[in-house]
Amino acid sequence: MFDSVRDDIRATLDEIRAAGLHKPERVIGTPQSATVEVTAGGRPGEVLNFCANNYLGLADHPDVVAAAHEALDRWGYGMASVRFICGTQEVHKELEARLSAFLGQEDTILYSSCFDANGGVFETLLGPEDAVISDALNHASIIDGIRLSKARRFRYANRDMADLEQQLKEATEGGARRKLIVTDGVFSMDGYVAPLDEICDLAEQYDAMVMVDDSHAVGFVGAGGRGTPELHGVMDRVDIITGTLGKALGGASGGYVAARAEIVALLRQRSRPYLFSNTLAPVIAASSLKVLDLLESAGDLRDKLNANTALFRRRMTEEGFDILPGDHAIAPVMIGDAAEAGKMAELLLERGVYVIGFSYPVVPQGQARIRVQLSAAHSTEDVNRAVDAFVAARAELRG
Repeated sequence: MFDSVRDDIRATLDEIRAAGLHKPERVIGTPQSATVEVTAGGRPGEVLNFCANNYLGLADHPDVVAAAHEALDRWGYGMASVRFICGTQEVHKELEARLSAFLGQEDTILYSSCFDANGGVFETLLGPEDAVISDALNHASIIDGIRLSKARRFRYANRDMADLEQQLKEATEGGARRKLIVTDGVFSMDGYVAPLDEICDLAEQYDAMVMVDDSHAVGFVGAGGRGTPELHGVMDRVDIITGTLGKALGGASGGYVAARAEIVALLRQRSRPYLFSNTLAPVIAASSLKVLDLLESAGDLRDKLNANTALFRRRMTEEGFDILPGDHAIAPVMIGDAAEAGKMAELLLERGVYVIGFSYPVVPQGQARIRVQLSAAHSTEDVNRAVDAFVAARAELRG
């Protein structure tokens, strides 16, 4: 049977490569850190890593690694089960309680990933008589989660409050029983921050709930690292927060929904990714508790990340690069052409800077970019070296 489709698949792969959209996977032979060693698929040797979500540099932090070793001895390797059967340990309940307290929510439920968390919310909470109003640039996991529900779907232009209000009016006039506004806290391809204070104002005006995927914010955005709700002073006005343990919070894997107690209680009974997926590995749960301990005194790490971000954005702007505005650690360097973005990423790797070119379908056609991600683990010298490498790569690319 497969022989009849093999040629079609090969043709599709050839088209992807010809369009400059192929996504190679480079292999590294070291722990995730500010510098990594590329062992295959690129320039061999140690390179500066500017493409990881390791915002606070905790992925290889010695205290986190030590907590993981201790957890393996105490809790074992895996649960081999889902939560409601025999897959819940004390460490899972402790992490849920700690996340709830940290995020200012009543309860939290753990998932194997934030993709699963977003995939498990909408179908559980919303039916055909309900409406979900989603930002146009929301993450793919939100889009896919919405598709799994039978709710009416409304979309508003990115961070456009006038359009959001219009969609809320249409949902209300259409007789929606429940209305849920959903947005990324930080949009991962742009580094833009959602205006949560304005969103919450509209939600209260139109009797809607608010859900935020804060994966690219929790740990380092806001005065205490509690994310975009803290940044905008609306921690008590957001109903649902989804997020990941795989970025600033240690960089392993796992996700969560922190929300009103009744919402979490219903998710435990009805959310399919939770009910039918194995429990988060206990070693990750225990290590995440150590990360939360570190966040209590992580002000210096957040300050360092902010300083690195400001330096990179300022220097790149002075050198004439087109960087999307903002002050987030995601700093997209706009290239436009997909093939050119891929070529520049290769030239940068040759100069010891590991970054990735993003193109369609990850970003819109004609808006290819190199998404640079700063980390508290980078030194000032690292940041300056990266800028210098961009300047040299651009000169070579232009011939």
